[in-house]
Amino acid sequence: MPFKSYLSKIDLTHPKHLQTLVENRRIFNLNNCELNIFETYQHAYHIPLTFNDFVITSMVKGKKVMHLLDQPAFDYLPGETVIVPAHETMIIDFPEAEKANPTQCIALAVDAAYVNDTISFMNHYYNAEGDKHEWRLQFNQYHFANDTEVTDLINKLIRVCSGSDKAKNIFADLTLKELLIRLMQSQHMQQVSMESETCKNKDRMHYILNYIHEHLPEKIAVDALSRKAYLSRNVFFKWFKDQLGITPLDYINNERIKLAKQMLADPRNSISTVSLQCGFSDVNYFIRLFKKTEGITPKSYKDCLMQ
Repeated sequence: MPFKSYLSKIDLTHPKHLQTLVENRRIFNLNNCELNIFETYQHAYHIPLTFNDFVITSMVKGKKVMHLLDQPAFDYLPGETVIVPAHETMIIDFPEAEKANPTQCIALAVDAAYVNDTISFMNHYYNAEGDKHEWRLQFNQYHFANDTEVTDLINKLIRVCSGSDKAKNIFADLTLKELLIRLMQSQHMQQVSMESETCKNKDRMHYILNYIHEHLPEKIAVDALSRKAYLSRNVFFKWFKDQLGITPLDYINNERIKLAKQMLADPRNSISTVSLQCGFSDVNYFIRLFKKTEGITPKSYKDCLMQ
């Protein structure tokens, strides 16, 4: 996974208030969501957990092994989030949990009507004329690293839900809506990015992303992209960010970093060569951006691959 953004520390339950050592649960109930904080203090295996609502879970501390949606088991670590549909049973292992090193995970269960209202809002306001698609939460992309925006929103929801502000239901609703929108935009970006090579003429977005992928080593100007989309620069910028949740420049840089990681796997490629062939004219800027995105420098990344 790429560089991960970690949730803020949450105080563990005082030992005298623990009701169980496996998935001890604290609950903060609001109008449209329920915040759960789970902690496990001993090894345990094949523990089932099911919610009646759509749930956003995020690891804070320790390690779990998740069995979900009939897919291969995977390690679930801090800095990562998993989204799960309503009534889907998660089977969880805690291979490293102990009193001195407990696991801690939050789970935000979101009311179905609230999720549907947010999706309706997206379909009404975030669909440009001629580029309509059905906004929805997709569960083929259910496990991902937290970026800074997702982490900040989850941290805010934890503070609001566990706080005592009289207006916390209002604040939680606003933050929760933004979090759901960010998740759907991120999923949409991954989907159209993967489809862009084979469906480049499907719609305007597929065409633009395919053009970006084919010209990553070259200079790509936002003005040129806007002309290809037959939109003014300002309208194009807003349309792109509404659809994918990030700016055109951020998308281009993210794709260039992905290409750089592939090229760094070849020991014959130097850092400067990779920088130039991925469209970066300034190698120092490339190094800074790579570290910001991946958490380590290109050289350190290359060294890790060579071990």
